[in-house]
Amino acid sequence: MAYDVAAVRACFPALHEGAAHFDGPGGSQVPEAVAEAVAGALRAAVSNRGAETAAERRADGIVTEARRAMADLLGATPGGVVFGRSMTQLTYDMSRALAKEWGPGDEVVVTTLDHDANIRPWTQAAEARGATVRRADFDPESGELAVDAIASLLTERTRLVAVTAASNLLGTRPDVPAIAERVHGAGALLYVDGVHLTPHSLVDVGRLGADFYACSPYKFLGPHLGVLAADPGLLETVRPDKLLPSSDAVPERFELGTLPYELLAGTTAAVDFLAGLVPGEGTRRERLTGSMAALEEHERVMLDRLEAGLAEIDGVTFYGAASRRRTPTTLFSVDRVRPADAYRFLAERGVNAPASSFYALECSRRLGLGDTGAIRAGIAPYTDESDVDRLLKGVRELAGQVP
Repeated sequence: MAYDVAAVRACFPALHEGAAHFDGPGGSQVPEAVAEAVAGALRAAVSNRGAETAAERRADGIVTEARRAMADLLGATPGGVVFGRSMTQLTYDMSRALAKEWGPGDEVVVTTLDHDANIRPWTQAAEARGATVRRADFDPESGELAVDAIASLLTERTRLVAVTAASNLLGTRPDVPAIAERVHGAGALLYVDGVHLTPHSLVDVGRLGADFYACSPYKFLGPHLGVLAADPGLLETVRPDKLLPSSDAVPERFELGTLPYELLAGTTAAVDFLAGLVPGEGTRRERLTGSMAALEEHERVMLDRLEAGLAEIDGVTFYGAASRRRTPTTLFSVDRVRPADAYRFLAERGVNAPASSFYALECSRRLGLGDTGAIRAGIAPYTDESDVDRLLKGVRELAGQVP
């Protein structure tokens, strides 16, 4: 079934404001169905989860269904789905819990390709326990993180490796299954930042080999929230700090305080929306498989159009575009134009393509972009040809090449 971008766009009230949004990697726009689900949960009677009152049962049902939805999206087990404020918060919590078992002589591995949320929590947790941090570098020319860059750092003392499934700055996608094989061969755990991959490709945490997989619904058309998926048996072995009367069951032991029911309802709606991007039948996972395949093709076509147009503009420099596998994300600069000025110039023309290091600080520095970064344009499910052409027109004007 062909991808109908016009029908998809009609579901997003924010697009009526007229901007062309290339800022999806920082947070996507939200379809009406998600907004309605959030509002519906807020309008209905809810209370702490339970089974005695209608409000308790409604709250419990929202949580249960959200776990099922995220399990379908990630190919995970509902009982291993943990909700939190953000991926950053969940990663900090997990790093502190796992680090309780670390000490001097133990080692963790991080990479310079990653968002700081998958670097700093592990670095700080390791340092607090006297453990050693090793850093794997990516190739700044290609944007690729080689398997050997990580494998060469593994020892019998490696306790955990943290790696991104897709760079939020460049879009490049490391070979996570191959990395997982080497990590597990060393007896270590693998923590995967899936924030930038999940919106663009069907995820299967088992096939990836991720022991822990973290992502953010607000990057794939949902509300601001964080999600961590892991095998429930593995989670049983992790003892986080928690309040004495709170549940010790998995996954609840990792969820501090009362969950935001309205955001969980919105998350379920977002997954259902993704499953319905193209008409299909079968289970939600089966429909997600078809829809995400169609979405990948649509986004590839849009990215090809964008990068072909940018390549024709004198003075445009790409970063990481030579990578063989990446999400529909392009990072570029324009000669003699500061990234912040370019961002402002495009925004004045109704094109939202921000410029920054986007918290991928180590990545930006290794690319030679310092802390300033460059212009990042991300393709989203609602991106169409007119959006791409508006961005290209703005960059031509910025480069002084308007016919």
